[in-house]
Amino acid sequence: MLRVVDTLLIEKKVAELLLEANFDIGDEFLENLYVQSENESTNLAKLVLNQLIDNDKIAKEERIPMCQDTGMAVVFLELGQDVHLVGKNLYDAVNAGVKEAYTQGYLRKSVVDDPLFCRINTKDNTPAIIHTEIVPGDKVHITVAPKGFGSENMSAIKMLKPADGVEGVKNFVTETVKKAGPNPCPPIIVGIGIGGSFEKAAYMAKKALTRDIGEHNNDKRYADLEKELFESINTLNIGPAGLGGKTTALSVNIEFFPTHIAGLPVAVNLCCHAYRHKSAYVL
Repeated sequence: MLRVVDTLLIEKKVAELLLEANFDIGDEFLENLYVQSENESTNLAKLVLNQLIDNDKIAKEERIPMCQDTGMAVVFLELGQDVHLVGKNLYDAVNAGVKEAYTQGYLRKSVVDDPLFCRINTKDNTPAIIHTEIVPGDKVHITVAPKGFGSENMSAIKMLKPADGVEGVKNFVTETVKKAGPNPCPPIIVGIGIGGSFEKAAYMAKKALTRDIGEHNNDKRYADLEKELFESINTLNIGPAGLGGKTTALSVNIEFFPTHIAGLPVAVNLCCHAYRHKSAYVL
């Protein structure tokens, strides 16, 4: 049985989620920062982590952005195949929600209309990056992930050879984080996409950054690889704010997909300590 959903509801939910994502990092993430602070070996690293905790608390209490770079809006839509949308065009509705959040919420507008020549600010942070997936059921699920470009610029993709195997993947991920150093504002979350094609690997790496902190892949092999990479990255001594310490990464998240016999695509999408994402169903 078809369920009718007005895209105005999607517009309003996108705006609501983007504001929450920029203002509220979430209690679970804060708790993780507390734990890392207690485990740090240097006073400077502890100080940086405690400042991040204070910053995130103030953002939530005063309803102000936790970071001055309020990101480019990335929106993941899961549309039930039994949903019939009415009202304005779906993507127009999403972008209207982005515009509402960034103008009414006084969030920094960082999007330029032409990437190479004119680079004129669109003044409302649109258009968003929108990924749509058709799923079973009659629900609409939205995940927003406003992505800052200090960390985005440190991301990388590589078309490995199948013979490179697990060691090749580990070396590429670790070298990407090492090369990034302090630039992505550590502690970071490392999103990794393995398999598929060039664009699929990049998409999976971005989608991996919408997981709750500490959530591992359901496949034990990949969960074990996440844990191994996490430990390896945290021996690099980049540390909070790049000032040294044991906490370079807060989590490593891997997504994977079947690929061609001749390929092993791997993408690494880094996220700063402002790990912003919120999800909800449109009711």
